[in-house]
Amino acid sequence: MCGRYVLEIDAEGQMRAYAAQPARELDWYPIFSIAPRTKAPVVREYVDESGQLQRTLELARWGFQPSWAKEKGPRPINARFETAATNGMFRAAFASSRAVVPMSGYYEWVETETGKQPYYVHPTDERLLHAAGLTTAAQNADGEWDVSFTIITREARDAAGDVHDRMPAFLDEDLLADWLAPGKLDATGRERLHGELGDVSERQAQALVTHPVDRRVNNTRTVDRTDPGLIAPLILG
Repeated sequence: MCGRYVLEIDAEGQMRAYAAQPARELDWYPIFSIAPRTKAPVVREYVDESGQLQRTLELARWGFQPSWAKEKGPRPINARFETAATNGMFRAAFASSRAVVPMSGYYEWVETETGKQPYYVHPTDERLLHAAGLTTAAQNADGEWDVSFTIITREARDAAGDVHDRMPAFLDEDLLADWLAPGKLDATGRERLHGELGDVSERQAQALVTHPVDRRVNNTRTVDRTDPGLIAPLILG
């Protein structure tokens, strides 16, 4: 699974990377521990009233909460790749509300005799990763739309396979535009895109590596989310 991740690039850098405009006021700086239920940037596309394609960068809450879901109902942070296109919770979002979740890397944990040991999984070339995400929106008491998201995960085929059996499904530059394209996919379109995501994410996984990091990242309440030392390699022994 993906239960915590890192995004080192600030808002301006992300907008350049995706050729996107901010959907709302966006103040983002490097964060080295993004946890569930917090807000983080996502990239989405839509066609505006003049018929022009718009690509936006905006903050959304991590934890998928459809408008029909109960307030105390589940808010899944991950959607399994195997069923994301057909599962009742995610099928509609896969058809028409896909997004990219930018990240620099993510954490996984290994159970040891002395507690959970965190590992940081990241690309060898420090490039920006494009995690496949799904979004939904619900109207709040003020009449505004709150966007939430989940990250699609798949069987680990990278270094994370040594520390966990699931990993985010990552897009490449070629599939990114198709993934973000607005409009509603029919069953055939969902099946095609699902297959492409499977192929591309498996190739993307081959460029990822892992190293152990300090256990202070384990505590979401006390960790300094702005500390780059959280992802520094740690020598175990």
